[in-house]
Amino acid sequence: MPQRKLFVTTALPYANGKFHIGHIMEYIQADIWVRHQRMGEHMVHFVGADDAHGAPIMIAAEKAGKTPKQFVAEIAAGRKEYLDGFHVRFDNWHSTDSPENTELAQGIYKALKARGLVATRTIEQFYDPVKGMFLPDRYIKGECPTCHAKDQYGDSCEVCSSVYSPTQLIEPYSTLSGARPELRSSEHYFFKLSDPKVVDFLKAWTQDGKLQQEVAKKASEWFEAGMADWDISRDAPYFGIEIPQAPGKYFYVWLDAPIGYLASLKNHFDKGQAKDHWHAASRTKASFEEFVADPAVEQVHFIGKDIVYFHTLFWPAMLQFSGRKTPTQVNVHGFITVSGEKMSKSRGTGIDPLRYLSLGMNPEWLRYYIAAKLNGKVEDVDFNPEDFIARVNADLIGKYVNIASRAAKFVPGGKLLGPFSVLEERATRLVDEVRNLYEGREYGKAVREIMAFADDVNLHFDGAAPWKLAKEGQQEKAALVCSECLEAFKVMTACLKPILPALAREAEAFLKCEPLDWDNAVRPLGAGHVIGEYKHLMQRVDAKQVDALFEAPAEAEQPSPQPSAAGGRASELPGGEALAAPITIDDFAKIDLRIAKIVQCEAVEGSNKLLRLTLDVGEGRMRNVFSGIASAYKPEQLVGKLTVVVANLAPRKMKFGVSEGMVLAASHADEKANPGIFVLEPTPGALPGMRVR
Repeated sequence: MPQRKLFVTTALPYANGKFHIGHIMEYIQADIWVRHQRMGEHMVHFVGADDAHGAPIMIAAEKAGKTPKQFVAEIAAGRKEYLDGFHVRFDNWHSTDSPENTELAQGIYKALKARGLVATRTIEQFYDPVKGMFLPDRYIKGECPTCHAKDQYGDSCEVCSSVYSPTQLIEPYSTLSGARPELRSSEHYFFKLSDPKVVDFLKAWTQDGKLQQEVAKKASEWFEAGMADWDISRDAPYFGIEIPQAPGKYFYVWLDAPIGYLASLKNHFDKGQAKDHWHAASRTKASFEEFVADPAVEQVHFIGKDIVYFHTLFWPAMLQFSGRKTPTQVNVHGFITVSGEKMSKSRGTGIDPLRYLSLGMNPEWLRYYIAAKLNGKVEDVDFNPEDFIARVNADLIGKYVNIASRAAKFVPGGKLLGPFSVLEERATRLVDEVRNLYEGREYGKAVREIMAFADDVNLHFDGAAPWKLAKEGQQEKAALVCSECLEAFKVMTACLKPILPALAREAEAFLKCEPLDWDNAVRPLGAGHVIGEYKHLMQRVDAKQVDALFEAPAEAEQPSPQPSAAGGRASELPGGEALAAPITIDDFAKIDLRIAKIVQCEAVEGSNKLLRLTLDVGEGRMRNVFSGIASAYKPEQLVGKLTVVVANLAPRKMKFGVSEGMVLAASHADEKANPGIFVLEPTPGALPGMRVR
């Protein structure tokens, strides 16, 4: 097969926070695909970068007392720990706040302008009178004009995926101050996405096989709704790239963010590694510009379903009409959930990747589990703790590793016998199937094929019963059976290598074989080959580790009640404890207390302390809250009552589910001497959703 030339990226993470598990899932998906390509001896440049511009960075940096550049640099400094920890091997990691990105973004803009595709017009834009600034789309929320979902951002709806302008929101408000924004005039720059030649190009580009079927269908719906020109400018103050010959105007972050893919690749070439790789592969000299213009180069993106609009309309149109190659493939995946609950950085839910690593959990357990759930469609991936434990232990330990540990015992001196005949034909089919499945990102199917093969190998081992053969003096026959099983283990190792690179290296060392690739995956080690001493390759998942992964951080222990300054005893203090340190009215304003109606209440199986409350907080949906009040109330005593809930407390993942708030209750500090828990009840007339001030 001719060598392919691939330029592969993942979506650029926004540099206002640490990686969450959604990032790690995407990187694992792309990394598996890249490793598969490299096993076929294809040339791959796999690059990433931080998306470092925009008002959110500017505002977060201001709150932290840092410049935006300082803020972004500190975030970027922590990326390596995650990537190395989960064996994600980018060739280059860069930033959109870079000279390369400035040069490329301004160059692409100038080319679009020269084609007559940039226009200016005066628009009315939302302005926060409290903060004294024009509001970015993501700092305006309101009701979606299409599906009427509440609390949707100013540029797109997370419920129905509609894209709109902030002025179309119903009942908008500023997320920075809560104020109703004012409309003020400002001159803005637009990319003419509605131009007929742009629309015609996009209609063809989105339907010619570069996108998954469901993504292409969504794109056709956008065309039916009509293309609107894209606002690509923002007013100062703004952290970003200046628009040439437009003082006080900056590129909207979504213009320069995808250009960051090219900027990272250019930085990679400029540092020399990419050029060396290119030269060795093609035996010709090539610059960055020559590489990206090469018709044979495939540009492949891995992204989440929340940013499809930008990557399938704006990005290819910008490239096409600035005279550059367009993406070859845009691979879209769904979100990752935990036990069916949507992950959300802003709500504080999800698996902390660094906590996972700090608990000593093998990163390849997670790589395998995610791979087993992924396919080529735009489907969400659910992390179920019990299923995680069962799948990893059953598949990797009980099936795969078990083959090597059992078979190595009956090969005297580690010297293999031959030929590899009984399982060889099945192994050849497996490698062909798995290669094709990796290519189509059908990782779950690939895993199932590998584990079905593992079942066959284990059945072959059990059916031959080498332990009986050895006991009966038929050591050579036992060794032959086990040699075949070890040859099959090598094939499985090759097939799992894109998913489990570290384990594959250890298995290669045990087998004393050359690094495995698709060319030598089925090639037998052969009679006379001597393997190494078997050492345990992987530990089982411990359920205690998984439980610890979802435990909330231990709260700081409260000090024991102490005598007051006036010499009083602790028992004389109000409620048995000293008052907390004073706070300001601003501190109190951060806590959003709301009236809630207890619609349903039930005991929690497996806990003698918790009750599960279903609360109506006036949001048009129900909330699930766990409360440690089971010792004081029976469920039926609370149903229908009003209470007070901390409504803006970050949701907490617990063993029994996600708790979306905290019900307020009173109790004495010395619960043994003064037993009792008393849930707060508002007086009649209060309604769900009312704020307690």
